[in-house]
Amino acid sequence: MRTTLVVCMTISFLAVLTMSVVTRAGRTVASKPNDTLAADRAGIEKLRKADIDATLTQDPSALTMLWSDDGVNLQSPAGPVVGLKALNELYAKFRVEHPEFKVLKYSPEFKDLQIVDGWAIESVDANGTFKMSAKDDPVAVQQKLLRVLKRQSNGSWKFALVSPR
Repeated sequence: MRTTLVVCMTISFLAVLTMSVVTRAGRTVASKPNDTLAADRAGIEKLRKADIDATLTQDPSALTMLWSDDGVNLQSPAGPVVGLKALNELYAKFRVEHPEFKVLKYSPEFKDLQIVDGWAIESVDANGTFKMSAKDDPVAVQQKLLRVLKRQSNGSWKFALVSPR
């Protein structure tokens, strides 16, 4: 029941956010001072770099720090993962279960970015190569993702939602 509620809330949130971005994007970006837009873009770029670094190292703490307090990860095969505690547990459990897992390459391609009122939405092709263990062959993957980002009170940006698209 909880999973269904989380999925319904997430879909509703995405629908409202998308409508807001579509209906107000031109007006908001045009009226937003250039320095604020530049600061938002710089903060998002900092999050992107932190995402690449954390993904390459697979450090559970670094991966968890990418998320807002109420972040929702819809990439887990077990279903939605909601909140920092659950996200940290997911990353720590994976690390324990797969101690030799190594990301060899991670190079996300950012296809689109819309910023509106402290929220951003971006489309990402996350390209990577990993090995489950030292003896395994490398595996190349490409995930198509939709990421919703949230500006924090200190001006930094974090993931609010990451979903396959």
